[in-house]
Amino acid sequence: MSARPTFSSGLTALLTMAGLAIGLGNVWRFPYMMGQNGGSAFLLVYLLFMLLLAVPALMAEWSLGRETRTGPIETYRKVIGTRTGLAIGLIMVFSVFMALTYYSLVIGHIVYTAWFAAASGFDAGHLPAYHDGMSRHGLQFLLGAGVTVFSLWIVHRGLHRGIEVMNRWLVPLFGIAVIYLVFVALSLDGAMDRLVAFLQPDFSQITPNVIFAAMGQVCFSVGLSGVLGVMYGSYLQRNQRLAPTAVGTVAMDAGAAFLASLFVVPAVLVFGLNIASGPGLLFDTLPQLFAVMPGGRWLATVFLSAWVMVAVLSVIATYDAIVGGLHDLSGPRIGKTWWIALIGGANVAVMLPIAFNPQWIGTLDLVVGSGMFMFGALIAVLAAGWGLGKVRLAAQVSDGIPARLRGLFIIWLRYLVPLALAAILIGIIYPAFRA
Repeated sequence: MSARPTFSSGLTALLTMAGLAIGLGNVWRFPYMMGQNGGSAFLLVYLLFMLLLAVPALMAEWSLGRETRTGPIETYRKVIGTRTGLAIGLIMVFSVFMALTYYSLVIGHIVYTAWFAAASGFDAGHLPAYHDGMSRHGLQFLLGAGVTVFSLWIVHRGLHRGIEVMNRWLVPLFGIAVIYLVFVALSLDGAMDRLVAFLQPDFSQITPNVIFAAMGQVCFSVGLSGVLGVMYGSYLQRNQRLAPTAVGTVAMDAGAAFLASLFVVPAVLVFGLNIASGPGLLFDTLPQLFAVMPGGRWLATVFLSAWVMVAVLSVIATYDAIVGGLHDLSGPRIGKTWWIALIGGANVAVMLPIAFNPQWIGTLDLVVGSGMFMFGALIAVLAAGWGLGKVRLAAQVSDGIPARLRGLFIIWLRYLVPLALAAILIGIIYPAFRA
């Protein structure tokens, strides 16, 4: 087998890791989660757990991939054991595969909305509502299938000619688009005063539910799954310092979420919408915001298109992990192109019934996007903390951490981070069983 490729540079690695993290979770999920869980109180807890939980968990996943130089399935076989590792690796890869089926459909709705803004005769203020777009079953399926084909084409082009190129251009472009939307939202009459009032911290709002919600959002946002970080970690150069890269990734991801809130929240407050309304919040807010923008119709198309492409970066990373993991397992007996075709066909087949039953998406997101991703992140941290051993783990994560803090960090990673992830997992499972 050919030598495993590595990222071209430290900056490219950072942009690619940020591209994986920044997606639907930042722009679509974070504002309504913040609205439903105490506003600025949720934001403060979220930022704290980004630093204390996301940074070490990301480093753990990357450590596994860089140490073994293989995809997730072979990594767990090497670290946990041949049979147990194979079973765990296959279960986790199947979980992220299932997440792709509904995630691609949600991206398909954004594609539909962008097309509607550009091609219809309606004003930006008449963009299709969230539930209207999600109910167009056949179109939803075709657009989701299109996302699948495009993402797999990028995976086929490889790390340097495909994945790196996409992230190098799209992450900065998306940042510029979001900053402009923030500027427009804050220029609305009364927006700044309402935003300042909303951001006044009310520490009485920090309840156990808010803490669990913030921890879960952290894991969802940065893409902790025990699969994606392991795959991208296998591309990291040996001299890439994990701690600064993890801090930079988390900072860019949290910054994207905060910027999204800075244009969604003021617009929601000015237009008198319910900030705790749930998943449809963004799709109810954007049409009204674009309607008051100069050139709102074409700006709607530009922003939504940029958002689609950034969201697709997470899809690309997931397909790369699945294809790479299975290709590592099969070796040259089944070529990478065959795996791409098989996985793409299977994904489209599974996507079809979900597109015609969109009410399944919420259940799948709870079971897969929350439960199984948390399980995978927990397994990855345990595998890195205990499967690699203290010496190999320290060799992976210590560079970039002050010498006096390295021992404390290893303890934190081996004991407290798994406990936190286990608490999140229990917090997800227990209410589901009670219901």
